[in-house]
Amino acid sequence: MEWAELSQGLDTVWVVLTAAMILLMEGGFALLEAGFVRQKNAVSIIMKVFVDISFGALVYYSAGFALMYGKDAGGIIGSTGFFMGGDLTHLKLSISHDTYWLFQCAFVIAVISIVSGAVAERIHFRAYIVYAIVMTGLIYPIAGHWIWSPGGWLAEMGMVDFAGSAAIHALGGFAALAAAIYLGPRIGRFGEDGRTNIVPPSNLPLASVGAFILWFGWFGFNSGSTLSATNPAIGHIAVTTMLASASGCALCILFTMLRYRKADPPMAINGALAGLVGITAGCAYVSDAAAILIGAVSGIVMVLASEWLERRKVDDPVGAFAVHGISGSIGTLAVGLFAVPGTTAHAGLFYGGGWQLLGVQALGLAVVAVWGFGLTWCTFAAIRRFKPVRVSRDEELIGLDVGIHGVPAYSQEHDFLDVGSLRRN
Repeated sequence: MEWAELSQGLDTVWVVLTAAMILLMEGGFALLEAGFVRQKNAVSIIMKVFVDISFGALVYYSAGFALMYGKDAGGIIGSTGFFMGGDLTHLKLSISHDTYWLFQCAFVIAVISIVSGAVAERIHFRAYIVYAIVMTGLIYPIAGHWIWSPGGWLAEMGMVDFAGSAAIHALGGFAALAAAIYLGPRIGRFGEDGRTNIVPPSNLPLASVGAFILWFGWFGFNSGSTLSATNPAIGHIAVTTMLASASGCALCILFTMLRYRKADPPMAINGALAGLVGITAGCAYVSDAAAILIGAVSGIVMVLASEWLERRKVDDPVGAFAVHGISGSIGTLAVGLFAVPGTTAHAGLFYGGGWQLLGVQALGLAVVAVWGFGLTWCTFAAIRRFKPVRVSRDEELIGLDVGIHGVPAYSQEHDFLDVGSLRRN
């Protein structure tokens, strides 16, 4: 066997394996969000994750991948590759187009899952299905084309986003913010007297296991983005990923001990995730020391952003915007500051590269944030003209598990339900 064939085989195995790791992160999202919400809404979380995977894969296969990676049309959108047909030779990959689609499909599923947590406990299931289709078939693919596809206008300007702090996390985070604001807070979340009422997580151990699964899957997320099993940068990418996540978690523990006089478990969980989000754009381009700093800043700012949202009466049950929107923004800009010479076309500002890279990163971040927020708001507004976006008051009070799906997440022995009646209602 020639080296080229062996290398292609190794690359294929590597990309499929890391794609599977990213897909496993959906189990992490499911457990994390189910643990953060109340018991009466755990099934609704799981059902949304199934929507993300099933509808997301089908829509991305039929149209999303083409709009994202098809032959460029004016730097704005792809024009070939619908149903994985047509001309895709411009991608110049060492792996098959099918293999590349699988990896990118795992990414698009992760994007919509970010929004899922922000709308927990109050979005109507049918409205969520429609939004998931729009996100995976239009919003994310077009933004991804700008940043990652050959010919995309931000890519041509020199924007760098190795594994998606902007294209995935900032986009998903700002979309989550728009969704949370549009839907409004859960009943009783904020009192009429201005008081903030805490909604205790139903199962923190479950949420912690979900975070650990996400943590594990992130090594596929970042290291897999090399698309090559023989790339010597894989080890460094894994190290920066680990250091940033550890730093984000550790700083959240210390910061909440000082701020609240107690180490806050949900903040520690989200601190680790914030560090992971923050390093995703620059994991291949920054030093170990910079990775620690990026993770630390992401973790601390995430806590402050969560408090700011509460003061603004924005209800984000799992902290999707603070973790993904804010940390994704930090990570995107950090590349413009800390990119080591030789890893990108322009080095970071702190390495003598000037303002060029930082300026492009800031522009790209602003565009992605406005695109994700604006298109999400417009999508919900359009859905509302035909179907309710939010569940009724009675359905919210009884819980979406029984009110929408007709079955509770947890039942006691000898408990019985009139399933026919629940499904008819």
